Amino acid sequence: MAETRTFEPIVRPVVPALDVMLGEPIRVLDEGFVRVVDYMGDDAAIVQAARVSYGKGTRRLQEDRALLRYLMRHDHTTPFEMCEIKLHLRVPMDIWRQWIRHRTANVNEYSTRYSEAIDAAQRTEPGAWRTQSSVNRQGSAGRLPEDVGARLSAEEREFQDRAREMYETRLTAGVAREQARKDLPLATFTEAYWKIDLHNLLHFLHLRMDIHAQQEIREYANTIGEQIVARWVPMAWEAFVDYRRRSTRLSRAESAIVAAVASGNAQAAVRLADEEGWLPRNDQGQLKSNLERAEFEEKLAALGLRAPWS
Repeated sequence: MAETRTFEPIVRPVVPALDVMLGEPIRVLDEGFVRVVDYMGDDAAIVQAARVSYGKGTRRLQEDRALLRYLMRHDHTTPFEMCEIKLHLRVPMDIWRQWIRHRTANVNEYSTRYSEAIDAAQRTEPGAWRTQSSVNRQGSAGRLPEDVGARLSAEEREFQDRAREMYETRLTAGVAREQARKDLPLATFTEAYWKIDLHNLLHFLHLRMDIHAQQEIREYANTIGEQIVARWVPMAWEAFVDYRRRSTRLSRAESAIVAAVASGNAQAAVRLADEEGWLPRNDQGQLKSNLERAEFEEKLAALGLRAPWS
């Protein structure tokens, strides 16, 4: 005789805080935006997947929160894949190049072969031109004087306007859209639908909200994290902030040096750092720049400690 089994009714998860913002554009940069198109799952869906057999009402809210925090703390990632979200984005093409490197999403981008290119390009304010970092080859540090920035912004506007004019002239002359677009600047905005599960979204946010990420993509990541994910899955977001965003991860060598510094053994800390090759010096005996050491010094500062070699 076949086993008779009853199942609890399935009710689609609804997050009122997210529903009220469906389709509403959140402005980013000057002409960009992020919109929530759809979502699947909520905090309870993560908990349900982790427990597999889970009856609604059999667990208390604080137990759900504790389980979510345990999953995040110990990198049990698959339950977070039970939640998905679909976003509509408008983003400059150069930033989109960085974005699309995250290959764990479903993407459909605006086609400039089929349609005319979006008539908008990201502009830089005179006070927003950044200087190249001397420590991080792919990063920036500080800003140029505003009078220099004013000249650069004027040149930027002139170039973008001329490039757009040339593009439209080509279209009017009958040039195919796929060829007419080739000289448009990377500052031109593109649009895309981007669907991703929560686990991979949190990985994207962990990298792109970081202070070392490029400022422009960081603005998008901060918007998605703080204004969307925090409303969608508040308990998962809290755990993410506590254990990923605001945590300090130490390597074997870093842990040993922290222990030496905390115990007051500065000499041992310096010796350990030197063994790791973090303290190279020039002919005058001055410390040379070292990226790994610089990053560790940031961690020490976050812990309220001072590097004994500084």
